[in-house]
Amino acid sequence: MKVVCIGSGHVATHFSTAIAAAGMELVQVWSQSQDHAQVLADLLGAKAISDKADIDLHADLYVIAVKDDAIPEMAALLGGVNGLVVHTSGATDLNVFPAAMKNYGVLYPLQTFSRTKALDFSKVPLCLEAKNETILTTLKNIALQLSPLVYEVSSQQRRILHLAAVFACNFSNHLYAIGQEILEKNQLDFEILRPLILETAEKVQHAFPRDVQTGPAIRHDEQTLLKHKELLNGMPELQVIYETLSKSIKKTV
Repeated sequence: MKVVCIGSGHVATHFSTAIAAAGMELVQVWSQSQDHAQVLADLLGAKAISDKADIDLHADLYVIAVKDDAIPEMAALLGGVNGLVVHTSGATDLNVFPAAMKNYGVLYPLQTFSRTKALDFSKVPLCLEAKNETILTTLKNIALQLSPLVYEVSSQQRRILHLAAVFACNFSNHLYAIGQEILEKNQLDFEILRPLILETAEKVQHAFPRDVQTGPAIRHDEQTLLKHKELLNGMPELQVIYETLSKSIKKTV
């Protein structure tokens, strides 16, 4: 199977690596930046291109792994190909593809990616949607070569998954960054927090988050909550975040 990767960022890098590891042939990597395309292409023995006119129109699979706002343009560009075209977005509907396109679908990996951190792709959930059942079967066969964790998910369900992932991943990571900021302002090392972060993540592998919630808000330790807010004097944005999250936790009791 000949594959063209549209994109060269974090998702494109991990997808392309997994595709190559599964024995598929990555023939091209397209990116607006020739240099970025070259880095990924060199890694996997593909051809790097930055001109849309150079995209091979005779490949078997096209993986669109670009920012959401760029997906409609790339989908329209590939409207006439015979190969299967998929995008990897959690927030973009299936109907972003031209109705007249022959073969299209969604191959959404529910995971956070970093270009510099290795990842076992076989542990990545892949959420699938396609134009019709025949294409869905083809897409499922491709996905199962990458990961055994394959789910059929509608556009609406995928949007919900993406929203939940933003809360569970993106917002959590931002809260880690706030914790780091508070520590650094008080000459304390972020390393001290790392075991706590790891234990919190490991607990929810075996229990539901609401069942293992800890902290002063769940205990209604009002004096501790007040002292924490006092420590955030001069940081009104963090006070709002603290109060909002504490109120939300209290409501789970």
